[in-house]
Amino acid sequence: MTDRMDEAVDSPWVLRDYALIADGERGALIDPRGGIAWLCAPAWHSGAVFSGLLGGPGHYRVRPADPWHVWGGYYEDGTLIRVSRWVTSGGIISCREALAVPAETGRAVLLRQIRAVRGEAVVDVGLNVRAEHGRRAMTAVRHEDGLWRAHSGSLHLRFAGADGLRPCRDGGLRGELRLPEGAAHDLVLEIAAEPQDAPLRPRALWEATQRWWKAAVPDCADTAAPRDTRMAYAVLNGLTSAEGGMVAAATTSLPERADTGRDYDYRYAWIRDQCYAGIAVAAHGPHPLLDRAVRFVADRVLEDGAGLRPAYTVDGRALPAEHALPLVGYPGGGDRAGNRAGRQFQLDAFGEALQLFAAAARHDALDERAAAAARLAVGAVAERWTEPDAGLWELDERWWTHSRLSCVVGLRELAHHMRTRASADWSRLADRVLDTTRARCLHPEGHWQRSADDAGPEAALLLPLARGAVPPADASVRLTHGQVVRRLAEDGYVYRFRHGDEPLGDAEGAFLLCGLMTALSAHAQGHTAEALRWFERTRSACGPTGLFAEEYDVAQRQLRGNLPQAFVHALLLECSARFGRAPGGDASAGW
Repeated sequence: MTDRMDEAVDSPWVLRDYALIADGERGALIDPRGGIAWLCAPAWHSGAVFSGLLGGPGHYRVRPADPWHVWGGYYEDGTLIRVSRWVTSGGIISCREALAVPAETGRAVLLRQIRAVRGEAVVDVGLNVRAEHGRRAMTAVRHEDGLWRAHSGSLHLRFAGADGLRPCRDGGLRGELRLPEGAAHDLVLEIAAEPQDAPLRPRALWEATQRWWKAAVPDCADTAAPRDTRMAYAVLNGLTSAEGGMVAAATTSLPERADTGRDYDYRYAWIRDQCYAGIAVAAHGPHPLLDRAVRFVADRVLEDGAGLRPAYTVDGRALPAEHALPLVGYPGGGDRAGNRAGRQFQLDAFGEALQLFAAAARHDALDERAAAAARLAVGAVAERWTEPDAGLWELDERWWTHSRLSCVVGLRELAHHMRTRASADWSRLADRVLDTTRARCLHPEGHWQRSADDAGPEAALLLPLARGAVPPADASVRLTHGQVVRRLAEDGYVYRFRHGDEPLGDAEGAFLLCGLMTALSAHAQGHTAEALRWFERTRSACGPTGLFAEEYDVAQRQLRGNLPQAFVHALLLECSARFGRAPGGDASAGW
């Protein structure tokens, strides 16, 4: 092993090959050769300590010393405990990996357990923590009391199980581990904002992590796709902070299309995405993720009222403005942090919040604080529904149809499930919004169009229609669904909207969220076989790890955009929960 190996940045892999481990407060992407390609610490929106995904420095590698090997791996069912597996020329090596849970906001604990499954295992281990997106080298590196200790910027590091490693010229550590057949060896890396003295006991940390996942992810035998549904639950839990905020994705700056400038930072909590997740969970049962979503959204509504921002940090603060990072960037992508969406007005966020509160009320899970937030959100809709907004896709401010229909659904659902003296007023407000939207946004041919001034088709319209913005028998439901299928679907995948005269797939990939919306639309109309076709086709668009990105390049069968995309996993969970109901049940229950 040479110093050159320690200093080099690994070439990136295609997105489908990365696995995720996460603890709710931060998440790490693992490449097939055992490198931690991305981890921000101590929080989601902190600087990266391992930034190789974007061409930056910093690494934590556990990989076979034998270069002649093939890789594989799997998640332990219903968890984000990942087992990487390598078949070498001389045997089989595995590495069990997780971020320890229950997590602490200022302290990340990364667990790795190497096992010689067959034959002797020889693995290379290298560690170089580089905080603040690579700006801060490891300093004060020392070995004492059986632990390596160091700093990286303001972060405090402890590394257990690595006695045989030695310092190298880049400031990190490197070494080789040899294990006889059947043996296992634990490595524990702690990255903390404050000095720590708690013992780093691998067995206790693994046992606590296993217990946490067992409690966090419910049995999903009653769903259409139990294993994938449990995976969706695991991903949503892994992306959701103890404060309740759920990041849209673990990463930033992964391109939707090469060299187009569409590279965004998704390490923040979008109100809409949080609501999608909570509503999806409510479709299956009153699990803790529903309570956390309600708490986070209620707090934001109570704090900001009609000035609700579309997105926040997971601890409820305003998003930073977009700014460049000192990194090369993923091939074809940029290098930015922050997001301008934090300053937009997105009316549909209020509609989705109302739907979330209604879903909680259906499960008797709406406390007084959340009920107050619901009433405040109704007032915000009454005040602002006539204003142009940036909409679901965060475009220019227009009179987007989807935003209004989402509010109609939310008002009606809340009126039905809260049943207060104000319910009749909320229903009348829903009627007023719908009547005006119908007059402005219903196409002469009977289908709903994108906006008051854009007659084009829009896949996102299928979701509020499926959820009851108008009665299921209303002709506009069938006609809008037909428009989307004819004009925005190809080869079983669904696109958001048309970009001028460009063929589908040229301007952007298929939107997996939209494929699942189409499945829900078909199901709401009673077309079970069609719904399952859209569902199955869409859920095939993941990598070997089972993770979904925002977009899917159908021609190249590649994931596009930040990873993993929370709202895709949320809608997959919802579809699976609804489609798994016994035949003859109420298909509209829970809308």
